[in-house]
Amino acid sequence: MKTFELAGTLRNEYGKKATKAMRKQNLIPCNLYGMGENITFTVNTEDVRKLIYTPDTQVVALTIGDVKKMAVVKEMQFHAVEEICLHIDFLEVCEQKPVTVEIPVQLTGHAEGVKAGGKLSLEMRKLKVNGIYTNIPDRIVVDVTTLGLGKKIAVGDLNMEGLKFMNVKDACIAQVKATRASAAAEESAE
Repeated sequence: MKTFELAGTLRNEYGKKATKAMRKQNLIPCNLYGMGENITFTVNTEDVRKLIYTPDTQVVALTIGDVKKMAVVKEMQFHAVEEICLHIDFLEVCEQKPVTVEIPVQLTGHAEGVKAGGKLSLEMRKLKVNGIYTNIPDRIVVDVTTLGLGKKIAVGDLNMEGLKFMNVKDACIAQVKATRASAAAEESAE
């Protein structure tokens, strides 16, 4: 996984009034949960823009005052109407304890079923994996070259060393669906 550098400031004030004042100053209230005690802090909105608006999962190197921690984003809360991040929860990670995160799926290859007139459909954009954060890749690359018409790739078909997939084994990641054109071509061939 890629590493994202982020600096924060410890937070002393709590409550609705204090968080509204922070957000007016372009600060986002954050929490760090993990090994020791929980830390509450704020970060600048501009500093986290490249962390929030990316499809990749990243490890965050947090510097809060004089404390340095490695973490992953656990949860983000956004405004219901506007595209404003209201709160971020981070989860501290270490090389001894596995962590569960969502990783984006990337399809590669040209499926045989598509050549036969089918349509390739990506059913799951992200998969939940559990493992040591240094073993977790940026993306899960799935080769669909051998995928025929009406066939699918399930979570149980994937195997990556050092990672455990947390999704249901029968869940479909990608499939080639039959189209009207492929069905008509199949009927005319018979």
